[in-house]
Amino acid sequence: MIASGGVVMAGDVTSTPIKVDRLDPAADRIIPNGAKLERVASGFTWTEGPIWTQGALYFADIPANSIHKWSPSGGVSIFLKPSGYKGSEPYGGPEPGSNGMTLDTRGRLTVAGHAQRNVYRLESLSSSAPITVLADSYQGKQLNSPNDLVYRSDGSLYFTDPTYGLRTQKDDDPDKKLKVNGVYRIPHALDQKAGATPARGELQLLVSDLTRPNGIAFSPDEKYLYVSNSEPKKIWMRYRVQTDGTLTEPKLLYDATGDKRPGSPDGVKVDEQGNLYGAGPGGVWIFSPEGKPLATILTTEKVANLAWAGPDRKVLYITASSSVYRVHLNIAGAPLIRER
Repeated sequence: MIASGGVVMAGDVTSTPIKVDRLDPAADRIIPNGAKLERVASGFTWTEGPIWTQGALYFADIPANSIHKWSPSGGVSIFLKPSGYKGSEPYGGPEPGSNGMTLDTRGRLTVAGHAQRNVYRLESLSSSAPITVLADSYQGKQLNSPNDLVYRSDGSLYFTDPTYGLRTQKDDDPDKKLKVNGVYRIPHALDQKAGATPARGELQLLVSDLTRPNGIAFSPDEKYLYVSNSEPKKIWMRYRVQTDGTLTEPKLLYDATGDKRPGSPDGVKVDEQGNLYGAGPGGVWIFSPEGKPLATILTTEKVANLAWAGPDRKVLYITASSSVYRVHLNIAGAPLIRER
């Protein structure tokens, strides 16, 4: 069934044998023999920010300024529109919508506002839920365009802030107020009261030397924070997390700048054994915790982001350009929600 606008609805899941560039024997422990890459929805423009909760996948279509909901039984519906820019005039840039999403320990959807230039939280899983802005500026200057985000078990929230949600997406964009494209931490995000103004004075700039910080994820034990950088260097970084939440010991995990296949380092996730999964050139890259490339799940569309799902967290959903895919793997994803 095809809905208006060309969106593939429930019942139209297509399946093809998975194509994998296996770089290490350890990949065989992760990717089952005979695995299939299933396309569950398509007809979008640039899908991003997937998150699985309450039996459904929520994901953004950034150019359409919307968050969609997909479920196995109900197919695709619009959950929130607009999800980013809310002005009355046309945005004038390619990415007016929201971007990455995550959940806090109370199950509240937390969104990187991207063109809205903030980080916000829905107080319940409803399109009409009250919205609380968690961050919108640093030292009195408006954020660039928050891109992706992750909670630590202490209730703090980390997020990346490149320029992709600005109209020109460039560092010399006239609306860019901050000199850096940073990685930030909101120390008490979980405990911010509904409707309260952001604790602007508490926002911490943790990383200021990346050109386009993008995807972000913790190792299962939270000893390390992984951050991808999309361009011009296509790299994945690892930082040691201090007890106070700040970062130290930056380490270049892997450099894929020389890989000319379509795609760049973008969204990242980890499994319960600490392996890192990241959007990158050619598809979904899989690394050991130390940064050794194990395999690339090859895709025909540029991959943006990933999400674990299923009762055993062994289903990996993949947002890639116009579509949403999934693959069943052998190792469970690390829990998204970590209790204090």
